[in-house]
Amino acid sequence: MTTTSPAETSGPDPAMPGGAAITATTASTADTATIATTANPGDTAGPQAGGGLVSAVRRRLHPDPMVRRLAGITLVNTIGSGLSLSVAVLFFTRVLGLSAAQLGLGLTAAGLCGVVASVPAGRAADRWGARPVLVVLVAVQAVGTAGYTLVHSYPAFVVLACGVAAVDRGSAAVRNALYAEVLPPDRRVAGRAYLRVVTNVGICLGTAVGAIALQVDTKPAYLTAILADAASFVVVAVLFHRLPAHRLPAHAHPAPVAPSAEPGDGGARRGKRRNPALRDGPFLVVTVLNAVLALQFAVLEVGVPLWIVHDTEAPRITVAGTLIVNTLLVIALQVRATRGTEDRATAARLCGRGGLLLAASCLVVGLAHGLPAIVAAVVVLGGVALQSLGEVFGQAGGWALSYDLAGERDHGAYQGVYNAGSAASMMAGPALVSTAVIGFGLAGWAVLGAVLAAAGLAMGPAVRWAGRREGDAEAR
Repeated sequence: MTTTSPAETSGPDPAMPGGAAITATTASTADTATIATTANPGDTAGPQAGGGLVSAVRRRLHPDPMVRRLAGITLVNTIGSGLSLSVAVLFFTRVLGLSAAQLGLGLTAAGLCGVVASVPAGRAADRWGARPVLVVLVAVQAVGTAGYTLVHSYPAFVVLACGVAAVDRGSAAVRNALYAEVLPPDRRVAGRAYLRVVTNVGICLGTAVGAIALQVDTKPAYLTAILADAASFVVVAVLFHRLPAHRLPAHAHPAPVAPSAEPGDGGARRGKRRNPALRDGPFLVVTVLNAVLALQFAVLEVGVPLWIVHDTEAPRITVAGTLIVNTLLVIALQVRATRGTEDRATAARLCGRGGLLLAASCLVVGLAHGLPAIVAAVVVLGGVALQSLGEVFGQAGGWALSYDLAGERDHGAYQGVYNAGSAASMMAGPALVSTAVIGFGLAGWAVLGAVLAAAGLAMGPAVRWAGRREGDAEAR
């Protein structure tokens, strides 16, 4: 039940079965960013007959053993997520008997629970360790997902959906904190980028299997799909439990700057209990700006399909074409887009570039109105291609900043706050795009584009503010 969406942020609704797709998202050095598509020594050798597929798979494996293990976990998780996501709406409406209004209201309430749960889940990861907390959350997610098959009333659905969304968004925050624990700083973003590619592959595979359940179109078929997703969470929990517990050396965790406190007033102790991310002004600004940029996912998943069907002459199959274009470009470019993001200024520039590309995408998609069918389809697909480029740049830059601004401490707290912003965008985005954008035609698209461009470009000043703040703290 989830990114990924996300991300992990783009991602399915956190209360929907399959919503826990791991959205892989981070970058590293140029060497690490390109190595995911480079063959290891000896990988190209082997028999020509029957060994071609194996050799091709080996060339795509990441050279880092930890990233390979995380990729395996991601693949299992996202196949299950894609399977249940493809049948979720029909399962809720036809098997559980919910109306569209009931489903929408329940998922909105669940989304709000997901926003609230991210922050305490991140703090729990800092206190007890990301891996054990993640194992518990994923195990609870397995139980919650299976619980959908036992729901027979609307109140029970709402309660269960809220619980599942809470553990889903909590697990997303803790998972991102786990990446900070098990991957060195110069490999995190590239590692997450590689995992995001795996996420897209897994979702595609799971959706293809889900199509079988849709074709069979029976209650047992839908129940099987939901239970298969629950089983995938069990496997994922076991795999996370078996993951080696790697910790950064103690010297890599500089002590945070203590809040001002008068002698004897206990201020330092209270400051230690407070969430440091909530007191970090530049980080909060970056979180809000990233949440604005994350509206792009509502545009792709809700806005563009509605625009195609109701406001253009493009064939309806163009909707499927937009998802294919986006998926292929993310798979091809996400790892490469992480180059240079170990430098926060470069990461901020990538966010700015992403915002400008998203703005151009909005204008291009808006221009499809009134064009002949084939021309409109080409224009929309071109706009989605621009959106996909903006997505890979913005995601790479955002992931890097979410880690860099935290330093090497309190990753759970920082990832919890950062993911809460993304979850809020996921919750509010569909309604915002479908009303405030689609309803105003090209003008609505232009305003949205301006907002996305401004959010991306504002990352630079926010990062410079963070640098000045750190310099002042060191001077004191």
